[in-house]
Amino acid sequence: MQRHAIVFGLVTWIMAACSSTPTAQAPAAPTPQAAAPAAQPSAPPAAAGHATPADRPAVQAMHLDAASALSRERSVYFSFDDATIARQYAPVIERHGQYLQRNGTLRIVVQGNTDERGGSEYNLALGQRRADAVKAALRIYGVRDAQVEAISFGEEKPMEGGHDESSWQKNRRADIVYQR
Repeated sequence: MQRHAIVFGLVTWIMAACSSTPTAQAPAAPTPQAAAPAAQPSAPPAAAGHATPADRPAVQAMHLDAASALSRERSVYFSFDDATIARQYAPVIERHGQYLQRNGTLRIVVQGNTDERGGSEYNLALGQRRADAVKAALRIYGVRDAQVEAISFGEEKPMEGGHDESSWQKNRRADIVYQR
């Protein structure tokens, strides 16, 4: 049953991406980011024939670089009462998906959010569908389930506090949050 739901979600996402129906433009709101940590000195090389964690290639840290697209573009915005990923966010999903696939030790949480309209239970379910849609789209790029947790905050974590369409557009989103 779950496999059918995943396949249906992927087919729905692909069909939406191929749709010729124009979609409402969602805002490209920046996500505040913490400053990248200072570089740590490397450990001395291990004795010949004895590999240590310090000898292995380091995970790329583009997600920590505030100037990288991975840091600037971590939100996927949705239309009202919808969990379909709009075509304009395919590059965001692709960029994070390829990065996570290349860096298999990284983990993320996809946080689904809604605007304030609708009941609490409905908004939690809608936020979960949005987070699950992003998670399913990341799988297309080889991201493992163990790397991604999809959760919903419903209406509890607004990006904008206003009570108008401009604010609501910014609150209908799924955020990709890298774990430290």
